This record gives sequence, structure tokens and C-alpha cells, in this order.
Amino acid sequence: MLPAETEERVKRRALNACQDNLRKVLEVTRKIPQMAEHFAKGDKDSARKLFSEIKKGEEEVIKARQMVSQELAEIGAILLSREDFLRFTNLTSEIADFSEGIAYYLLEIMEHNWNVPADVRKDLQNLADSVLETVLKLRETMMVLSYGSTKTLEKAKDVEIAERIVDDNYRALALKVLSSKLDLPAVFIMRDVLQLLENSADKAEDAADAARVLSFIM
Repeated sequence: MLPAETEERVKRRALNACQDNLRKVLEVTRKIPQMAEHFAKGDKDSARKLFSEIKKGEEEVIKARQMVSQELAEIGAILLSREDFLRFTNLTSEIADFSEGIAYYLLEIMEHNWNVPADVRKDLQNLADSVLETVLKLRETMMVLSYGSTKTLEKAKDVEIAERIVDDNYRALALKVLSSKLDLPAVFIMRDVLQLLENSADKAEDAADAARVLSFIM
């Protein structure tokens, strides 16, 4: 049986690694509303530059996720809950993957000069903002994880509320895209973009559930 301080230390190591990964995920996610803004303005040069930054950010997330795996491997059987930490990191890392896909598709629409109405572009910005808000709420949940399950559960509910807002915005915009006079290729790509945005919020909610589990062992 390990001394209590040793067990607490390895939990802290694992938590720090997960928080660092989430920080990098958030850095990437913050750029999606910016990408939506460039898309709304038709600013290709800024969009291309930002897409490169997002790709680099995604690579940083991959490295951070590998660091979490390495930390957990070094900790080994000392930490029985290491699978819970790994699940959290895998869920949040997917948000960065989705962000790269969103940016790629938006840039492709711009590069092909496909028509997207101004109101759709504006609503896309609002949706991207609501997705970012969901991930910000997830970060708040992780920040209070070491303060106990009660505080964590309270913050996790905020993630659920933010995710529901994303759902409402997503559904309204998806219908608008289908009924708008978009070029056909743009319709299909925009649907993919919207789905990736919703998936990002869904993953944040799943990660909040994983954080709930972690709160009971911290």
C-alpha cells in the first residue's frame, strides 16, 4: 500500500498532464471563431494564415496527448484510475481534430469562391462562438477538479447548458443552409462544417462526464 502522499502526487502528475493537453486544445478551439470571422469577411489571406496556425496547434495537441500517455505509462499500476485520465484526454483531443477539419472546409469554400449568403456566414460565427463557450466551460470544470466532486459537478452542469445552446444553434443553421441559395458543393461542405462544430460541443460534454468520474478519485 502506497503512502497517501505518493498517491496524491501521481494523481497530480496525471491531472497536470491532462490540463496541459486541454490548454492546447483550447488554444486551437479559440481560433475557430476567428476563422468564421475571416470566412464571413471573405478574407482568404488571413484564413490561410490562420489555418496554418490551427494545423500547428493540432500537432501540439498530439504531442501533449502523447505526453499524457507517457506520464500514465510511467505511473503504471500505482494509479488505478489512469484509464479515466486517458479517456478524458482522448475526448478533448478530438475537439482539436474537429477544429482542423472545420478550418480546412471553410478555407476550401473560400478558395473555390462558392456563394454562401451573409446571414448564413453570420450565424456560423454565432455557432462557432457557442462551441468555444462550451470548451471554456469544460476548462473551468477541470480547473476545480482538485477541489472536490461537488464543485466539479456544478461546473460540469454549465458545460451541459452550453452544449444545449450549441444544439439549438446547430439545428437552426442546418435548416437555413438547406433552404438557402447556396452552390450545391457549398451545401454539402457547410453541412460537414456544422456537424464538426456540433461534434466538438458533444465531445466537450463527454469530457465533462469524464471529469465527473475523475472528481471522485481526486
